[in-house]
Order: sequence, then structure tokens, then C-alpha cells
Amino acid sequence: MAVSCRKMRVLGVMMMVNFFIFILVEVSRIAGQGKGASGKLRVPTKPFWKRPVASEAYWNREQQKLDHLHNPILASANGSGPELPDWLNDTVRGESCEPDLAVTTRVKDYNSLPDRFKDFLLYMRCRTYRMAVDQPHVCRDRPYLLLAVKSLSPHFDRRQAIRESWGRAGRLANRTVATVFLLGNATAADHFPDLSEMLRYEAAMHRDILQWDYRDSFFNLTIKEVLFLDWVHLRCPGASFVFKGDDDVFVNTRRILDFLQGLSPGKARDLFVGDVITHAGPHRDKKLKYFIPESLFVGPYPPYAGGGGFLYSGDLALRLQAVSHKVALYPIDDVYTGMCLKKLGLVPRGTRASGPSTSRRSTGTIPAPTRA
Repeated sequence: MAVSCRKMRVLGVMMMVNFFIFILVEVSRIAGQGKGASGKLRVPTKPFWKRPVASEAYWNREQQKLDHLHNPILASANGSGPELPDWLNDTVRGESCEPDLAVTTRVKDYNSLPDRFKDFLLYMRCRTYRMAVDQPHVCRDRPYLLLAVKSLSPHFDRRQAIRESWGRAGRLANRTVATVFLLGNATAADHFPDLSEMLRYEAAMHRDILQWDYRDSFFNLTIKEVLFLDWVHLRCPGASFVFKGDDDVFVNTRRILDFLQGLSPGKARDLFVGDVITHAGPHRDKKLKYFIPESLFVGPYPPYAGGGGFLYSGDLALRLQAVSHKVALYPIDDVYTGMCLKKLGLVPRGTRASGPSTSRRSTGTIPAPTRA
């Protein structure tokens, strides 16, 4: 009985000690909050968003303007302070197709640049060209795979070879395949004869020619890319997948279909595979085809798919079309597509060696296009 009483007294003492400690802790915490609450409140002395400093390179500056124009948080923060500098305010002209003569003074070495750069810079903001030949029927059956082939007007033989081989439209492996050829205008200035009558005949016979009224040059391949994405948005939003390639490559279309059928819906949505180039940047040697002057662009290139073509989902094509209006045109089309992917937070996947890292069936990997 005595032992039991001692245990009860010890237990009571422990409970009282714990209660006392709890009261002390709570009183200290509340007192601390009341004393330091006003002293700990910090008010920022500078805005969180800072105005960008103008880049020395013209493309980078144009991209800064677009980033400002399409970023509501940044635009709001800048608009609440002092007036913006003139270079950042110059966003109202939009996609003008008049020659932008201001570039002659805004690009420091404009007069010494090759003519192809001068032409590109003068019309860099133009994204709207009249469509000379359209094929609104192509996607009425909602193709599973849309083959879009970049071509030039004189390449009649290449287009016919593709129609009779890997680009044959119709049913393949129980899937609908559609084919279109993407053309601009071949001008006398580029030493091309007038082939308009032959093109009209070809377009009427095969009904697979898409042509826009712009000069079909190397630097205008980016325009061809943008106009094609606009066409997909308008005429072919239901295409499941798109392969976009050159007219001098050979593609194993059946292997592409095998690969696509093995993709899960989640991986298919963000699919973009090709011969990926990473850790690249602009060439500064004027003798090279891909020469880019420092007055036009500085910085590294994002990962992009080069070579003869790349494969991507129809869903991604629509997102690329939307984001392309937020990325300044760049004279190298493959790099421009990589810039658009980066803007979407995506990275292209490679096709070489072990195949694309998205997914593959046991039947093998998707083959990279080979030059004819």
C-alpha cells in the first residue's frame, strides 16, 4: 500500500513539472512574437523584376522585346516605374511586312554584311505571306502521319520519286498517311526559270503542293517552317504525328509507324525526335554556310534536331505554332525550332545508335533519315 502511494506522488510531481514547463514555453513564445513582430517585417527596397539591359546583338534584342511583350508579370512591373527605354518600347510594330529600314542603323555592321543577311534583317518581322497553292482536302480523313517535305520548285523529279516510294499517301500498316510538299517562289534573281505553269499542272494532278508567295532561299527556310505550322493549325489540327524532312532524304515510313504505335499517350504528346545536336553555337567564319555574325546573335544554341528531318506529335505542332509568335525569327530553321522547343520547356530526343530515348518497341528503333 505504501509503495502504491509513493508511485502516485511521483506521478503527480512529474505531471506538475511537465505542466509548468509547457506554461513557460508558451509564455516565452507569445512574448517573443509580440516583441519582434514589427521589427522583423521587411519591405523590399528594389523591385523584384528588373528591366533587361539591351543586348549588343540584334536578334537577342528583338527577343528581349518579345519576352517583355508576352510576359505580363514583367510588363506590369516595368510599367509601374519610370518610362521604359526606347529600345524596349519598340514592340508595337509587330509583324510588319514592310522593309524595316531601321535595321540599317541598329545592326552595327549592316553595310558590311552579305546580301542574304541584309534581306533577312529587312523582313525579319514579316510572318504573313499569301498562299498561292493550298490543299484544304489533305487532312479531311485525319491522317495518323503527315509527311511534310521541304522542296524547291525545280525539284520535280525528287517529288515524284518520293510519291512513288516513302512518301506514298494512303493506307500503310492500317494507318492513314498524307503527304504535302512545301514550296516558296523560285525567282529569276536566284537564276531559276519560270516554272509556274508546270507547278500548276503538278499541283492539279497530285494535289499535294503547298506554295506561299515568298522568295525560297536558305535563310527563308524558317519562314517555311512558320507558315507550315500555321497551315497545320488551320487545315490539319487533327494529325496525330508529323514528319518534316527534306526532298533529298529517304525515310523508312513503315518503321516510323511501328515506332509510333509503341508509344504511350503521355510520351506521344511531347514527342520530338531527330538527329539532335547539343552544345553548339553560331559559326563566325564567313566562308561557312551557317555563318552568323556577332552583331546578329550571341550565346549558345539550344539542343536542336539537324540533318534531313524530324518527327513530332500533332499536339506539339499546335503548341509550336502558338509559341513561334513569341520567338524572333532566326535565319537557321533547325536552330529556330530548337528555340521554340526551349520556350515550351522541351528538349528534342535523339534517333541515332540506341534510338530515341522516349520509347521503342521490340521491333527496333526509328531510323534516322538518310540522304539520297
